Amino acid sequence: MMQHIKQSAHFGKVAVLMGGDSAEREISLKSGDAVLRSLLRSGVDAHAVDPSQEDLLQIRQSGFDRAFIILHGRGGEDGVIQGALEAIGLPYTGTGVMGSALGMDKLRSKQLWHGAGLPTPAYKVLSDDCNFVNIANEIGLPMIVKPATEGSSIGMSKVTKTEGLFPAWQKAATSDANVIAEQWIDGAEYTVAILQGEVLPLIRVETERDFYDFEAKYQSDDTAYICPCGLSAQQENALQQLALKAFDVVGCRGWGRVDLMCDQQDDAWLIEVNTVPGMTDHSLVPMAAKAAGIEFDQLVWRILETSVVTEGDSDGE
Repeated sequence: MMQHIKQSAHFGKVAVLMGGDSAEREISLKSGDAVLRSLLRSGVDAHAVDPSQEDLLQIRQSGFDRAFIILHGRGGEDGVIQGALEAIGLPYTGTGVMGSALGMDKLRSKQLWHGAGLPTPAYKVLSDDCNFVNIANEIGLPMIVKPATEGSSIGMSKVTKTEGLFPAWQKAATSDANVIAEQWIDGAEYTVAILQGEVLPLIRVETERDFYDFEAKYQSDDTAYICPCGLSAQQENALQQLALKAFDVVGCRGWGRVDLMCDQQDDAWLIEVNTVPGMTDHSLVPMAAKAAGIEFDQLVWRILETSVVTEGDSDGE
């Protein structure tokens, strides 16, 4: 069960893990800076730690009591840092080793959701020896091609013609050996933030670009974030419950975000789960929290609370 902490001293000395060496390093530094400043405002003894520049094994010797993980992408969301922290016995925020590894892997997430009977777009795994024409015929056009274990829409392409599938695979394969082609869903995109088992208000994302890519997420001022999302209370609740189930099936805990889409027939499709979402001024979890009446500093505090577990509580990993 989650403990609600009243005094900042209870957290002790906190390492805010930020930066890293993934393709999302710059976003992590921005998120980490926002988190660090928030914790300091709340009176927490917080310090920035970049695992790519500092020896993680020195953390315990430096007197840290817990870690706030705000590393995006590989090394931060894939279970690697979580496993290292467990090895040195340092509590940390968010999802554990198994859930982090599965959540980072879009292919495994989809396989789990499919096995659990949850809706996710049709897909095929691409390789250099596959028949791209057959795959285009099976999935249908347009389609989205993406690396299986990359974040922030890095390496993703929309494919509208069969001859575009091979170069899209080549682009994605520069980021990850595992590449998937996924059925294109034409409809509204929603994101669902989850905090300590509470599902926050949905945000509808609208962009003039082909899809919600890196530029739309972090650079464009034209991307629209609509909250309230415009759905009826019944529709929104149904999507919230679907997202929560998808979050649980992957093995996530603490906080995170589930992205989904609704097609022209209002059918929902799960796209991906994020176990360490962004916390920048363009990020979605802070927006959803604010819509729920949770200001940024309170949000950061509650995320830090996820590093505190009661006696005998674990994620079974």
